[in-house]
Amino acid sequence: MPLANVLVETFLKGGPIMWPILVCLIVALATVAERLLYWRNVSRLRADKAFAEALWEVRLGQYGPAWQRTQGATSPFLIALRSGLANGRTEPVTAMQLRAEETLEDAGARQWLLSTIVTLAPLLGLLGTVVGIMGSFQFIGSEQLAVAKVSGGVGEALIATAAGLGIAIFCLVPHNFFHRRAQSLRHDLEQAINQAEIALKSAAAAGQPVSEFQPAPEEAGRRR
Repeated sequence: MPLANVLVETFLKGGPIMWPILVCLIVALATVAERLLYWRNVSRLRADKAFAEALWEVRLGQYGPAWQRTQGATSPFLIALRSGLANGRTEPVTAMQLRAEETLEDAGARQWLLSTIVTLAPLLGLLGTVVGIMGSFQFIGSEQLAVAKVSGGVGEALIATAAGLGIAIFCLVPHNFFHRRAQSLRHDLEQAINQAEIALKSAAAAGQPVSEFQPAPEEAGRRR
């Protein structure tokens, strides 16, 4: 495979600093793949229709059906609502906010890796270039000065910089994309909690406060 041989040869010409750069690439690929799967599942499990139906039941004071609808749910909105119903006698809104924060913590997990690689990879590449140029300078001033050796050494040193910049560029786009998705999820969860709070207040105004609702003991024990 000529292409594979060229890649290996280019990699080796970049010097020993190419090994930590390779580690950065592997970590970046694994992180991007894991985050893509996470956000794919989040999009698939939103269950907006089920959440809207549960909110309508809450507004009518039908907490039992709404609670049953949240059982076994994987949607972050239904999970937050379940926490609110399970803590109706204390602070349902606070309980929903705490549960939403757990979801957002999962949404932002491992993004620090991409942020670190965006900064670290170019610095490693620059370090490889500096080390390579320093090695080339040993030919300057000698009686057997070989211009080809000096220029070749500089060219090989720039491979590390190119590799570092390439990895940083590769990580920057998904990092910003995942950050934007997390911000969007935060906004949606805040809106969902506000809607749930309005529904709870409407039910209370109609004489059906959530404080009167008590989940079955076995169900309450399974809530998160």
